[in-house]
Amino acid sequence: MLPGEVAARVQELGYRLRLARTRRGMSIAELAAKADINRNTLNALELGKPGVALGAYVTVLWALGLDETLDGAAHPDADTHGKTLEASRRPERVRKIRKQKNEYDF
Repeated sequence: MLPGEVAARVQELGYRLRLARTRRGMSIAELAAKADINRNTLNALELGKPGVALGAYVTVLWALGLDETLDGAAHPDADTHGKTLEASRRPERVRKIRKQKNEYDF
């Protein structure tokens, strides 16, 4: 069972993909064939059913020409919380590493 917010986002994504398909004048059968997935899988994807594989979503986005819209998903530069945590673990002072003397160095 998905948390409510997650289920709502999955349904919204399915709706957006359906809208993109209909704007392009494509039937479910046409898009399913282009994405090389089953029509039932595409239908489940558009209905926002949680069992659809991530690969199916990415393939449908590719078939619609929208795969570049994924570039911002989980992008490290957009992860302000993660960057803040990383910065808090940095040492306050960075010291130059001293070269150790080699007793055999002439």
